[in-house]
Amino acid sequence: MTQNTDYFNPAEMMVEAEKYASGKTKKSTGTILGLAMMAGLFIGLAFIFYITVTTGSSNVAWGLSKLAGGVAFSLGLIFVVICGGELFTSSVLTILARANKQITTTKMLSIWGKVYIGNFLGAMLLLVLVAAAGLYSGAHGQWGLNALNIAQHKLHHTFIQAFALGILCNLLVCLAVWLTFSSHNAATKALMTIMPVALFVSSGFEHCVANMFMIPLGITIHSFAPASFWHDTGVHASHYADLTIANFVLKNLVPVTLGNIVGGAFLVGMSNWFVFSYPKKKQAAKVDSQQSNNPTHSL
Repeated sequence: MTQNTDYFNPAEMMVEAEKYASGKTKKSTGTILGLAMMAGLFIGLAFIFYITVTTGSSNVAWGLSKLAGGVAFSLGLIFVVICGGELFTSSVLTILARANKQITTTKMLSIWGKVYIGNFLGAMLLLVLVAAAGLYSGAHGQWGLNALNIAQHKLHHTFIQAFALGILCNLLVCLAVWLTFSSHNAATKALMTIMPVALFVSSGFEHCVANMFMIPLGITIHSFAPASFWHDTGVHASHYADLTIANFVLKNLVPVTLGNIVGGAFLVGMSNWFVFSYPKKKQAAKVDSQQSNNPTHSL
């Protein structure tokens, strides 16, 4: 009897998830960094799409504008899933390999760190290209103004708010990735990611890798945009004085990253592990214990 590879049930999805997590632990540092840079760039491109789609939408219903932007942003995770990028927010699922004792905690944290650094480098590469291209001047500066407002808004959460928004975000990102474990079909995997990502983006949840591009983009526009940009938009640069590196790191990146870890590693990864894998391992350990205590049984 052959296994149905068109659709996996939840228990089979758990097996696929464990394969996914284990596979991430076997890559070299160079491979991890390269794939992580790709993912950082992919997510940045998705935010460019989001900015473009939502620019000039003041006359559109707020929810519909956010939905359109969220659907556009889902392209970033589609790129990651189909092209094999290493994204920090989904790489936290390597906690499954740690739970299965395939790697140590140190190894797991090392993988997380490498992916995080690679994502940031990819985001910075895209930022340089976007700044050089002068995309912020699009729509008579409204594109850049939209980017500035988005970036600034991300700095106005309290620590607890940013942390909670990070949890909610990666709950959805990792659920999107988890849905892809239900099939081996690339088109199905791509479609599975769209609505969860649209939900988190349109609802204003916080994604650390997206913010690695988005907030530095706002900082760059504020710091380097020419006087003509401010003249076209009718806004004074001082209005965005809080767009600083220190505020980016302390008010957003740190709490959002911590929240992303909780939402992805624990609410998705470990919760599924305890439901599907732990009972099997507990039963196997019980059988082994009984056999070791009754050696004649195995003769």
